[in-house]
Amino acid sequence: MLAMNRERFQLLVEEALAEIPEPFQSHLQDVQVVIDDRASAATLRELGLDPQRDEIYGLYEGTPLDERGDGEVPLLPDRITLYYRPLVRDFRTAWAIRREVRRTVIHEVGHFFGLDEDEVEGEGY
Repeated sequence: MLAMNRERFQLLVEEALAEIPEPFQSHLQDVQVVIDDRASAATLRELGLDPQRDEIYGLYEGTPLDERGDGEVPLLPDRITLYYRPLVRDFRTAWAIRREVRRTVIHEVGHFFGLDEDEVEGEGY
């Protein structure tokens, strides 16, 4: 049995996004944030992970802000995906899921702003 239903999970994602302060918040208006069950095997392989043993909690896809020219609009919209099943499987209480959803949202938003994996993790996310 899952510790949290998808509707409540969606609310936690929305809360985490709402907590992001200005001036960062205004840059996120065109970023799609979606929830999916889990990353596909193909996505995990593209990331250099083993689909048989690895899972991820979130993924940013797009062109980070710091890689765009002035006024450049990407061909595809930026997208942050949160993966429901790994998060509710690995974090059993509503409090723990809420904390990890927040961490994952901030982690992926960090990538949108141009931070690499080490930099995001160096900030504690």
